[in-house]
Amino acid sequence: MKAKVIPVTRVLEDSFVYSCTFERKYSNYEQFLPYHVLSFQFSGETFIQHQSGKLTLKKNQLLLTQKNQLAKSIKIPGTDKVYKSISIILTDAAVRQYAADNAICENKWYTGQKILLLNPGELLRGYFKSLLPYVTNSKKVSKKLVAIKINEAIELLLDLKPTLKSFLFDFSEPYKIDLGKFMLQNYHYNVPIGHFAKLTGRSLPAFKRDFSQTFHTSPRKWLQGKRLTEAYHLIKQTKRKPTEIYLEVGFENLSHFYTSFKRKFGVTPGSIKRKKIF
Repeated sequence: MKAKVIPVTRVLEDSFVYSCTFERKYSNYEQFLPYHVLSFQFSGETFIQHQSGKLTLKKNQLLLTQKNQLAKSIKIPGTDKVYKSISIILTDAAVRQYAADNAICENKWYTGQKILLLNPGELLRGYFKSLLPYVTNSKKVSKKLVAIKINEAIELLLDLKPTLKSFLFDFSEPYKIDLGKFMLQNYHYNVPIGHFAKLTGRSLPAFKRDFSQTFHTSPRKWLQGKRLTEAYHLIKQTKRKPTEIYLEVGFENLSHFYTSFKRKFGVTPGSIKRKKIF
């Protein structure tokens, strides 16, 4: 009998995330990205939904995501039935240290695209291949070695595209934006209220106050109601099953989704009659 292959996700020193799976699945990671993330796709594809739209990271492509972003992803194995990727987390501490060591001082807000698809080139492809022994081996890696590899990634990024300096070294905090518009566009991200507050440029008390003035209810009640209404619409108007959409609309637990849905609509998601699509 053939041995069962188990999907692998390994986090190394809070800096490198290695993911390998053999079935289509949603990412299990938090949908708020507090730091810059650099990701390389070895095989398969990653479908990413983010604040500005959607994109697909394909084999041998490189993705650079700016910090303070909402995003969620689906891992899609390739024709070889394998999905494999490595992501590097560029923490503020690591990026600030690199800037200090190299006398880099950026005083402007970055206003360009916040998620960039890049052609990695030979050097960065080689760099990510060099990480495989670290992330696939259970042996502990020293913090000094991790710092060296992080600095190498930043150096190679700047060598690939010098204009990324303003992207990487913008240390400003999110500024105050239209709360109502932001929430209507991003309610399906399952993150703590505090992250929504940060991304709209507010303290948590200010966010709750402004939210109440805008929607006349609490964030928790509004989010659940909005997500359930969207779920009802998707089930009614499409052929998709409840198990296929509960994560998409912002629930993380199927049982909680069913219970909340029945409490709101008086019926279970599975009993909704779907509209015929011709």
